Amino acid sequence: MLYFENDYSEGAHPKILEALTKTNYESLSGYGSDEYCERAKEKIKKACGCNDAEVYFLVGGTQTNQIVIDTMLQPYEGVVATATGHVNVHEAGAIEFTGHKVLTVPEHDGKMHAEELKNFIETFYNDEAHEHMVFPGMVYISHPTEYGTLYTKEELIKISDVCKQFEIPLFLDGARLGYGVMAKDTDIDIKTIAKYCDVFYIGGTKVGALCGEAVVFTKNNMPKHFTTRVKQHGALLAKGRLLGIQFDTLFTDNLYFEIAKNAIDTAEVLKKGLADKGYKFYLDSPTNQQFIVLENDKLERLAKDVRYSFWEKYDDTHTVIRFATSWATKMGDVEALIDLL
Repeated sequence: MLYFENDYSEGAHPKILEALTKTNYESLSGYGSDEYCERAKEKIKKACGCNDAEVYFLVGGTQTNQIVIDTMLQPYEGVVATATGHVNVHEAGAIEFTGHKVLTVPEHDGKMHAEELKNFIETFYNDEAHEHMVFPGMVYISHPTEYGTLYTKEELIKISDVCKQFEIPLFLDGARLGYGVMAKDTDIDIKTIAKYCDVFYIGGTKVGALCGEAVVFTKNNMPKHFTTRVKQHGALLAKGRLLGIQFDTLFTDNLYFEIAKNAIDTAEVLKKGLADKGYKFYLDSPTNQQFIVLENDKLERLAKDVRYSFWEKYDDTHTVIRFATSWATKMGDVEALIDLL
């Protein structure tokens, strides 16, 4: 069976497992107050070019999105995202569960347009009854998007400028950040993200870690008593060392970016192979997620040998499916998939 269902099918990079084993019998303080967490934070701040950033480790992406959004918003505020944004579609109402509404704007291959964002917020404040409505209190984007597409530096700056104009934070979901910054022909790196976003996170779960996300608050804006708020959400990990050791390893000798490049390299080969065989792409993705339109009668046959993700119905006889590569994808598996197709 060939696995292209997602980018977190495998366990963890061997260097992480080695580090966890090596430090297993060390007695360390809990709740992220150990030396490995502190060391990882310093390495992340250096990589971001933001020495005064505040870094906090959480276990998973949904947990991170929910806690960051909930703790940075006032009770009467909601978060603005695209209609296809992860927090709007694939988080089982986790944001609404905390009492905050997801306010949606149109998407363009998964991306938000600054002009439409500005119009959305202006329309809200121009409504004489806006005091009876949910205030737009934060903007959420992901990079890469749900469709594997990337923002350009110009697009990110424009969205950031709108957020500054209305004095609301810009939050970037970086669950697949490694794959975004290592994509070919992108002009956004991690330092650019740190400069123009108020808060973002570096995904580990999908980029080589067993689990874990590193939240980076870039403007001295980490919510007050954040650890307490995290615990209220049931998300404070007693053995915080588990996350610190992993991110300390990932941010040693550029490992995070090196292994992320493998997903891009294998996706590029897959993309070319699909194109050469005449498959129709749903959109042009420069990252590790590739979407094709396939006849329904081929899906069942393909499923016997390949794990892929159903994405959406294209029409009555076609379906959009996704192939995802990862830090651990073997080039031989990509070639086998191309031969099978």
